[in-house]
Amino acid sequence: MKNDTSYHLLALFTSIVWGTTFVSTKVLINHGLTPAGIFFYRFLLAYFLIWLFSPKKLWADTKRDELLFFCSGITGGSLYFLAENTALGITLASNVSLIICTAPLITGFLSHLLIKGERLKKRLIYGSLLALTGIAFVVFNGNFILKISPLGDILTIIAAVMWAFYNIILKQLDSRYPILFITRKVFFYGLLTMLPVFWFSPLTTDRAILFQPIVISNLVFLGVVASMLCFIFWNMAVKHLGAIRTSVYIYFIPVVTLITSAIMIDETITPIALVGAALILAGVYLAERGFPVFRKSNINRG
Repeated sequence: MKNDTSYHLLALFTSIVWGTTFVSTKVLINHGLTPAGIFFYRFLLAYFLIWLFSPKKLWADTKRDELLFFCSGITGGSLYFLAENTALGITLASNVSLIICTAPLITGFLSHLLIKGERLKKRLIYGSLLALTGIAFVVFNGNFILKISPLGDILTIIAAVMWAFYNIILKQLDSRYPILFITRKVFFYGLLTMLPVFWFSPLTTDRAILFQPIVISNLVFLGVVASMLCFIFWNMAVKHLGAIRTSVYIYFIPVVTLITSAIMIDETITPIALVGAALILAGVYLAERGFPVFRKSNINRG
C-alpha cells in the first residue's frame, strides 16, 4: 500500500461493514442475547483469532503505554459499546444514529486541542455539517420523529466522545507498535473491563441459544469481520491518514444501515433518504478534498 487511496478504501470498507452490524446485533438481541453478551462474544472470538497472528509480545514497552492500551480498550471497546447498545434500548435508533455521527467533529476538536500538528480545517467543519444534514435525512427517512430521551441521548454522546478519544489514543501508539499488537491489546482490555458488567447483567450461556445457526453466523460475522478485520483496517487507516481524516468515514454508517435494513427487514427507502445519502457523500468529499471554491479561497489567503 503505497498511497493514501488504499487506506481510504480500508476506512470505507470498515464503515460499510460497521453499517451492517446494527441489523446483525438486532437479530442477536431478538434471539435472547444481551448487548453486553454480544460484545463479549464478538471480542472474545476476535481476540483468540488475532492471537494466532500476534502471540509473542505481551506487554507494552513502558507503563505509560500499557496504560494507554488499557484506555484504548475502554474507549474503543467496553464503554463505547456498552453506552451505545444501552442507549438503543432507551431512545430511538434514529437518535443514536444521528448523535453517534458527531464523533468525527468531536475527534477533530479534541485532536486539535490535544495532538501537536493536528489542525482543525474549515473544510472539515463545513463538510461535517453538510454530512450531518444528510444523516438527518437518512436517519429519519421521510418520517421526522424526534423523541427526547435525556439518558439515552447522553449515553450516545458518551459513546461518540469515547470513540473520539480512542482514535486520539491510537495516534499516540501507532508509531511505536505493530497494528496487530495494538488491536490485540484493545480486544484484551475491552474484554477485561467488560467483566464487572456481568455482575449486574449475567452473560448468556444457554447452549440452546448460542448454538442456533443464525446466532452462530451472526456472532462469527461480528467477531471475525466486524471486529478483528475491521479494527485492524481502521487502526491502519488512522495510522496513515490521521484520526481526523479517518473519522469522517463514520458518516457512511447510517447510509449502509438504511440499505441493509431495506434488504434484510424490508424497511422502505424514501426519496428523502436518497437526498440525504447524496449530501453525506458531498460532505465527506468536502471534508477530505474541499470543493474548488474552497481550495481557491485558501490559495488566495495564502
